[in-house]
Amino acid sequence: MSVRKQSNGNWMADIRIDVFTRYRKTFKTKAEATRFEAHVRAKHAEGDTEDWNPAKADKRRLSDLIELWYSHHGVHLARSYTRRKILLRICKVLKNPVAKKLRPNAYLEYRHRRFEQGIAAKTLNNELGYLNAMYSFLHKTQQIKYPPPLANVKPIKIKERELSFLTLDQCHELLRRCKESGSRSLYMVVRICLETGCRWNEAQQLKRSQIVNARITFTDTKSGKNRTVPITKELEAEIQAYEPTGQDNRLFATATKALFIVLKKCSFTLPKGQASHVLRHTYASHFMMNGGDILTLQRILGHSTVTLTMRYSHLAPEHLQQAINYRPKVQISD
Repeated sequence: MSVRKQSNGNWMADIRIDVFTRYRKTFKTKAEATRFEAHVRAKHAEGDTEDWNPAKADKRRLSDLIELWYSHHGVHLARSYTRRKILLRICKVLKNPVAKKLRPNAYLEYRHRRFEQGIAAKTLNNELGYLNAMYSFLHKTQQIKYPPPLANVKPIKIKERELSFLTLDQCHELLRRCKESGSRSLYMVVRICLETGCRWNEAQQLKRSQIVNARITFTDTKSGKNRTVPITKELEAEIQAYEPTGQDNRLFATATKALFIVLKKCSFTLPKGQASHVLRHTYASHFMMNGGDILTLQRILGHSTVTLTMRYSHLAPEHLQQAINYRPKVQISD
């Protein structure tokens, strides 16, 4: 008999599907046990047995999931080692909890401590994004059966800040001081950044083979896509004449520290966090102020969407000109 009453008054659903498959479960009423039996038999008829073959509790630790994610997906991403290092550091501070039991309140306490230590909100938002992306990948690939536990945690709202850029006089001063520093790599890297809008590392990692026909092709970019930017014949000649000082066939030696030293000697001061990146902002800002269009700038900068590039749109000469042209033409009479 599939449903029978027990001595304690409860009802047992004892369902044998075949020689190898059997389910037993206790209920308080006969109706519940009967419904359970019907449901199990219907599921088996449909070929769906997952609900009635529960897997063992997932006791894997957060560190286990990080390594699983890294080997299956993270290793193929740009700067994969850095992201793995960040995730493992978070894991250590959180005391490597059972991954399934990571609770939003525990993470929020961690984030608050980091915020009080002076960590930038953007960095904290990146950390949250890395954790959610890891859980999401494992969930989508059915390597965990639960959704990301921090999916409902909102990133910190960041006030949009004005992007700083250098005036032409400041550009000339910076290049002059770079020359005076004695670092040939520094001067060339700064000049390439100012004349192409590339990222600092993209310029530092250049090889001679990337400069052809007055064009630089940037590879191993942040977006993972190569892009080509025209340069003047003058700059091309200077790069081709440059005697390499870098390693692994790279043209330039690392010059990041030299840049910080030079910036301290300049008459202008940059906002915190906008040292080398101000060169990229400077190119984009002058491009728009000189009448360039936003879609061309997007391709030059290598932005995956035009949304990021739109930060520079207000610098275009015609920006919001319609605010004047189409305003209500009111006049107060005497």
